[in-house]
Amino acid sequence: MNLEQLDYDALWQWLAQSPLAHWLETVPALCEERLLAHGDLPRWLDALAALPELKPDKLDLNAPCLHIGEAKQLNEAARTQLAETLMAFHPWRKGPFCPYGLHLDTEWRSDWKWARLAEQITLQDKLVLDVGSGNGYYGWRMLGAGAQRVIGIDPTISYVMQFAAMQKLIGPQPMQVLPLALEALPPGQGAFDTVFSMGVIYHRRDHMEHLTQLHQMLKPAGELIIEGLVIPEGHGEAIYPASQGDRRYAKMKNVHTVPSVASVSHWLTEAGFKQVRLLDLSPTTVEEQRATPWMHFESLRDYLDPRDPSRTVEGYPAPLRAMLHASIP
Repeated sequence: MNLEQLDYDALWQWLAQSPLAHWLETVPALCEERLLAHGDLPRWLDALAALPELKPDKLDLNAPCLHIGEAKQLNEAARTQLAETLMAFHPWRKGPFCPYGLHLDTEWRSDWKWARLAEQITLQDKLVLDVGSGNGYYGWRMLGAGAQRVIGIDPTISYVMQFAAMQKLIGPQPMQVLPLALEALPPGQGAFDTVFSMGVIYHRRDHMEHLTQLHQMLKPAGELIIEGLVIPEGHGEAIYPASQGDRRYAKMKNVHTVPSVASVSHWLTEAGFKQVRLLDLSPTTVEEQRATPWMHFESLRDYLDPRDPSRTVEGYPAPLRAMLHASIP
């Protein structure tokens, strides 16, 4: 199988001249092993090869629906073929993307979350690690905000292949998504200016281990943006869905801890972070997360109690998400 389509060479070359050069001892082989182990890889590589070879006349990574090329660069038949090819990577969770006049309307309006964050951080010329990056939507927005380079990691291979599809349509950029979890990376040697962990911590069995690993990736005075599910005030310090009888939260199997905002702040302090502050606290609505033609499965409406949408189908408080900022000395 031709893994050269995934175009990691530019990242490996950059790593060789960076403080992360030691990653080259293990990371390329780990990526290849992870990719080759997935049974759908040949189908995805075929779809990737079928994407048109185009250079976008316009690229706007600051647009809420990432603007890639112009509609006039494809005729209707070619645009229909592009849509069919991209559908091979279904389900599309994070976005939206607008390549060559096509509107790829994803399950999540990820642009809404980014809008809550964008005015509160500065990424100009920064080296960024995006943990749990999914298909790279937020990483592209980070580049649009001026990041020098973005390295995303996500162990879900379908998301990595979605990133590869958009990367082919966009063209070479200082960004890559590796098919790895944080635990698989060598130590970061304090290389990153900014680390993002969005939608990850509640999936970790050991949240303190996760925070310690994030801390180790940061330069002195580096910053962390962490985002995830929280419970409203008045519901205690945390809930533990994975250890309860139904073992699910909003039909998700692997939600181990949903803390209060105060608990997350305490965890960050315990892990050695300073200047912890809340950036945003927003309920997830059925307008922000919903089924679309690009994501055919159940979505938030199906996860809530139809008689009381303030609760999940399991009886927990409905999804509320917090975004916090912290730094290290």
